[in-house]
Amino acid sequence: MDFGFFRVAAALPQRVKIADARSNARQIADIMETAAAEGVRIVVLPELSLTGYTCGDLFGQTKLLDDAEQALAELVESTASLPVAAIAGMPVKVGDRLYNCAAVFGGGAIWGAVPKSYIPNYGEFYELRHFASGAGIADTVIELAGEEVCFGTDLIFSVDGVEFGVEICEDLWSPIPPSSYLAAAGAKIIFNLSASPEAVGKHDYLLSLVAQQSARLVSAYVYASSGAGESSTDLVFAGNGIIAENGIVTAHSERFARKRQIVAADIDTELLATRRRTRNTFAADIQPEMRVVRMELPDARPCNDLRRTIDPAPFVPSDDGMRGQRCREIFEIQAQGLAQRLEHTACRTAVIGISGGLDSTLALLVTAHAFDILGLDRHGIVGITMPGFGTTDRTYRNALQMIDALGVTRREISIRKACEQHFADIGLPDGDRSVTYENSQARERTQILMDVANMLGGMVIGTGDMSELALGWATYNGDQMSMYGVNASVPKTLVRHLVAWYAECRAAESLRATLRDVLDTPVSPELLPADERGDIAQKTEDLVGPYELHDFFLYSMVRQGFRPSKIVFLAERAFAGRYDRETIIKWLGVFLRRFFSQQFKRSAMPDGPKVGSVALSPRGDWRMPSDAVVRTWLEEVDTLDANN
Repeated sequence: MDFGFFRVAAALPQRVKIADARSNARQIADIMETAAAEGVRIVVLPELSLTGYTCGDLFGQTKLLDDAEQALAELVESTASLPVAAIAGMPVKVGDRLYNCAAVFGGGAIWGAVPKSYIPNYGEFYELRHFASGAGIADTVIELAGEEVCFGTDLIFSVDGVEFGVEICEDLWSPIPPSSYLAAAGAKIIFNLSASPEAVGKHDYLLSLVAQQSARLVSAYVYASSGAGESSTDLVFAGNGIIAENGIVTAHSERFARKRQIVAADIDTELLATRRRTRNTFAADIQPEMRVVRMELPDARPCNDLRRTIDPAPFVPSDDGMRGQRCREIFEIQAQGLAQRLEHTACRTAVIGISGGLDSTLALLVTAHAFDILGLDRHGIVGITMPGFGTTDRTYRNALQMIDALGVTRREISIRKACEQHFADIGLPDGDRSVTYENSQARERTQILMDVANMLGGMVIGTGDMSELALGWATYNGDQMSMYGVNASVPKTLVRHLVAWYAECRAAESLRATLRDVLDTPVSPELLPADERGDIAQKTEDLVGPYELHDFFLYSMVRQGFRPSKIVFLAERAFAGRYDRETIIKWLGVFLRRFFSQQFKRSAMPDGPKVGSVALSPRGDWRMPSDAVVRTWLEEVDTLDANN
């Protein structure tokens, strides 16, 4: 597998036995065996997991502290052959002080001990009664369980070239968590050992806190908090195992479960490195000095599965509730961008070519809302239908019904005679159905829109979407051109959801049925004559491939910086049961050829509002030379075996 994936886990023992370090160590050993069998490379356990967090004044007993060290020594020895590292919590005495620590061990060695920096002493927490703060401890070596061990908050550990750091519970809740410095120094994964009791509403805040810290640090964050066995006297611990990556919670445990849980996930360390490299503000003015401890573990077994959800529609929120909210927000961004341009230019007229397809439908809906925002009469929107050689009754009817339902001005200007005259002028043979035949129609339509806009003192609103721009599926100086492109950063898969959202949430009943039929109509430029039944003969996805695949390729390449082999690997899992490997490889080759060769169209694209994390404007997000060579990308595609 590889591709930068690194498997980690947060483990919650079935029942911690308070003050019984040897029993807890046996549980940890069992957890490590299971984790190793599942391909986990690093597993983190809760705070003070060797002794239990709620020992109270028993932490003042030398017997308990000695038991903890002895249990750690036995644990390290018994798990030496396992290809997994563990991070377990324990009290560690250093001189005349006691520290709440995370012991990092594996492969028969203790690699380091990290003390807790922020020691709480409020509410239900009285840790200052027992523990000293480890903040600022650096360049220190102590003896622990019979070994010389690096000790301090200046430790970064490395396994298989992946660097990680450790902080403990309250450290995360502080104004400047130690993990901020660890990430700035190179740690891509942060592990947190915690013992945080439950309270109403606290869990939601915790999820948000973990997700936000992972986003802020452009890292993975693996959190393990105490559960069954710790609940005592006035406190209840639910057991929280949470894994987040760059702002997204990717895995979490079942709360209040009185059973052992190992929550595992594959972290994309390659993606994290890419995101950090492309953010010049990441750790810009922070250069902390850290010691890097390079750990040696037995070789891990190969992992062929992937503990990670791959979203086949990365531009579309998977959660139904969130999708509606996002659609509303995107629609508003589009309309507000257009409203600003109309207001700035004192323009009270907008001209749109209405084909009855998805893109022009969305552009019309956005323009109507922009006019409403500015308090302008919708009659100032001129919706022009331009029937041509491939126009079908279905799309023509839908175009007229939408124009009328939205109360905008309707005009119809056929392009047939003008195109026939043009074909005769340039000497295009009768029956020729080449790209010249098709593109002439697109350019004729654009000329009509531009000239009508000039007559009315108006603005031509572009309808093309980001997926078409990525593929260059637009006629240069035809539908590629406008005075403001409202769909310029909206991919095709998202256009569909925006129109569906509008149909269900905003459209009057008279418009809703039409929008639903638009959604059911095959995507087509309608530049070739209809078939003998009058149906669309030219279906875009039959020619350039499924848009859902192309949008996945676009996001993976532009947003995530993945190479072709990794894109195929992820696409196989995202579209399992829908597209086989051979099909994915075929259309990825098409995507790459078109994406590189058609950059010149994007270099001349009009203004348009950015709505998400991916945009192709040459003035902002994507600056690519028009003559960049695609050869090395295609060579990698050619090496991919369709059967393996």
